[in-house]
Amino acid sequence: MTTVLITDDQPMQRFGFRMLLESQDDMTVVGEAANGSEAVRLAAGLHPDVVLMDIRMPGLDGIEATRRIVATGDRTRVLILTTFDLDEYAYDALRSGASGFLIKDAYPEELLAGIRAVASGDAVVAPSLTRRLLDTYAHRLPAGGTGPDAPAPPDARIASLTEREREILTVVGQGWTNTEIATRFQLAESTVKTHVSRILAKTGARDRVQAVILAYDTQLVRPR
Repeated sequence: MTTVLITDDQPMQRFGFRMLLESQDDMTVVGEAANGSEAVRLAAGLHPDVVLMDIRMPGLDGIEATRRIVATGDRTRVLILTTFDLDEYAYDALRSGASGFLIKDAYPEELLAGIRAVASGDAVVAPSLTRRLLDTYAHRLPAGGTGPDAPAPPDARIASLTEREREILTVVGQGWTNTEIATRFQLAESTVKTHVSRILAKTGARDRVQAVILAYDTQLVRPR
């Protein structure tokens, strides 16, 4: 059973989410929060598998609430719900530790699939959307070197990766799917999944979305 905490400042929005989630045999809503502060408090006490997190709320917003929930080191994962697919705050939300984001007008089956994916440790954001999001907000990434062709500085997070793992992290950062990676490197898709799992374990990235951000942070991938 996947436990979910709903966070949204709109009562009718929370009601709609609850009705949808409780219609599923494998999901249960353990609580509702009307703002970020309530979400942090309830997440600490209820330890839900997934927090559905609105971004724009009065008081503590969804970005800071996500950061605080993730910082506890608990198993709870955060799925951001935003009004627009390139919400001006979405990039910050992902960097704060969210496991992905969905649009509020997504189809019910997309939301349910997203919750299940996040609960199982996967990312929700499609690779192409991840790439578009990061390219859009690339100006917020840390600058490195002295020019566009300057080498990336050493980074302890990727020092332990093998050459193949660095190659795969690079194309993950470019938004490639596992199928595309398997075709490019002539590997079985199961082998690609194993490589991605090892990359996450070695770098400490929570999921694929965080791995993409890492690839940009360490300049394995540069904005177009």
